[in-house]
Amino acid sequence: MNVKEIAQIINGKVVGDPHTIVTGVSGIKEARRGDLTFFANRKYLHLLKSTQASAVIVPQDISNTASSTLTLITVENPSLSFTKILNLIGPEPVSFSPGIHPTAVIGSNVHLGEGVSIQPYAVIEDNAWIGDRTVIGAFVYVGHFTRIGEDSFIYPHVVIRERIRIGKRVILHPGTVIGGDGFGFATVRGVHEKIPQIGTVEIGDDVEMGSNVTIDRARFEKTQIGNGVKIDNLVQIAHNVTIGDNTIVVAQAGISGTTTVGKNVIIAGQAGLIGHIEVGDNAIIGGKAGVTKDVRSGANVAGFPARDKYEDMKFHAYLRKQPDLFKTIKKLEEKISRLEKLIGKNEK
Repeated sequence: MNVKEIAQIINGKVVGDPHTIVTGVSGIKEARRGDLTFFANRKYLHLLKSTQASAVIVPQDISNTASSTLTLITVENPSLSFTKILNLIGPEPVSFSPGIHPTAVIGSNVHLGEGVSIQPYAVIEDNAWIGDRTVIGAFVYVGHFTRIGEDSFIYPHVVIRERIRIGKRVILHPGTVIGGDGFGFATVRGVHEKIPQIGTVEIGDDVEMGSNVTIDRARFEKTQIGNGVKIDNLVQIAHNVTIGDNTIVVAQAGISGTTTVGKNVIIAGQAGLIGHIEVGDNAIIGGKAGVTKDVRSGANVAGFPARDKYEDMKFHAYLRKQPDLFKTIKKLEEKISRLEKLIGKNEK
């Protein structure tokens, strides 16, 4: 395939030789002659200038490169355009034929839509509902009265407990648990008495969760995950949390109970949110941030306790100066000590 043909597929503009032949795809750092790659982050501009690739998909504001042998294809979104090419020339995706494996256990009054695939040793409890073309992977557990929408993919070893609602086109990766009990206990005379968690979890359409995510069921009512939410591996979301549409939660983040997160929020890795607070739409919470109070819409916070990102950066810059300040103070103390001795002598 030549660059001109690729540009037509992704609606791009060629800068350089449109007849350049592409024989493979690779990352920009690993690419060799004949490879197609992409560039999307200016942090890696040096790699664009040094790559051995024959062609690179780039943003529209990149129009030239230091290499005279490198052909560019300018597009609106390089990452998505590169993904489109990968889907065309990459390996065939693994598919599962419709049907029920003989080792699967299917309860009574279960609805299975058209084209559903139930893999080995899956368990579907009574009164569950599985939408059309959904795949239930090996060793998956689907609880009583749980409903999973059309075109969803539930990977092996996922647990979805009773009375859970999952939307359409949802992807749950291995080891994820939906609807475990919320962490609720009342301490009476030194004994932790369990508080029943009788609510549910509702997950919207087009949601994807990584491996070993845990979404706790509500004490009452529901824990709610909005449409288009993307959750990375090893994330904990507690009971009665609400997460708005298109929010991203990155690995090892934790959200405590009854917290409300708005739409289009980014929660970076290892961030922790205390319970009973609100995070406004379009906010950004930095990695390892400890959020102890409400975050306004559009805010960008970091640190512990979380505060405005640039205020936190200034705070850490001052901290780094502490050794020098300590030395300065020590010198001043020595000077003051000498002056006090001189003053004492003069007074005598």
